[in-house]
Amino acid sequence: MFRERLDSVSWEVCRGRALGPAPFFVVGILNVTPDSFYDGGDAAGVDAAVAKGLALLDQGADILDIGGESTRPFSETVPADIELKRVLPVVREILRSRPDAVLSVDTTKASVARACLEAGALIVNDVSALEADPGLLEVVSGFCPGYVLMHSLGRPQNMQIEPRYDNVMDEIMRFFAAKLELLVRSGVPESRIVIDPGIGFGKTVEHNLEILKNICKLFEVGRPVYMALSNKSVWKGLLGREGRERNAATLAATVSLYGRGVRIHRVHEVREIRDGLTVAHVLGKETSGVEGC
Repeated sequence: MFRERLDSVSWEVCRGRALGPAPFFVVGILNVTPDSFYDGGDAAGVDAAVAKGLALLDQGADILDIGGESTRPFSETVPADIELKRVLPVVREILRSRPDAVLSVDTTKASVARACLEAGALIVNDVSALEADPGLLEVVSGFCPGYVLMHSLGRPQNMQIEPRYDNVMDEIMRFFAAKLELLVRSGVPESRIVIDPGIGFGKTVEHNLEILKNICKLFEVGRPVYMALSNKSVWKGLLGREGRERNAATLAATVSLYGRGVRIHRVHEVREIRDGLTVAHVLGKETSGVEGC
């Protein structure tokens, strides 16, 4: 059982930096793409992206996750040079303004990850779990950044075409065990790795809800859980809500999962989520300490 889950979380990243201990981390989503499902185009262009990123930091983001390729269902792959052209200048300019900012690059490509880490990013958020680009393992093992290990059934182009599992939780647990073994064997310290169950990545609404209801099982992996459910289609399936109408469901789910030990939350609406988590943390300190799981 992950021992820090009741009160705080820590996460070692590269260049000798460590985040926390803290009651939670809020990861602000900075999409620098024209076609992301929630805010596509809002931060397209370096100036707009930097301004939005700085605003998310001001709202309380502990980490900025910067992505130059949409991973929504049925999205098309972006060539590495285009993705790098979108992301790298944003990384550089944000760090020029905020040298201590903790930046994550949301990519599956070795060349993009390498360039952003060299520019000062500290975390790689890889939705492919090293499957999209064989060279990414070498980059991750060389730099030893913070690494988000995410489960997906298939790639964005095909992951939502009739996804099936015999037992979704058992299969995810086996996946994490195998990938963690590969990463550690390749020289990545386990303390750098967090796990993301991949809500919406090769999963039906029922699969997603099954994972969320049984989130405590993931603590058996021994690493912090990184949750990325912000405004995703599971809320359309459950509630019939579109786009920004899913904010209330996102907040409710985030606070509920925090109460059960999830400490890292990747979100679009940073201020609202941080407020909700802060209230949950303050009120939680007054309880008898009964575990949420």
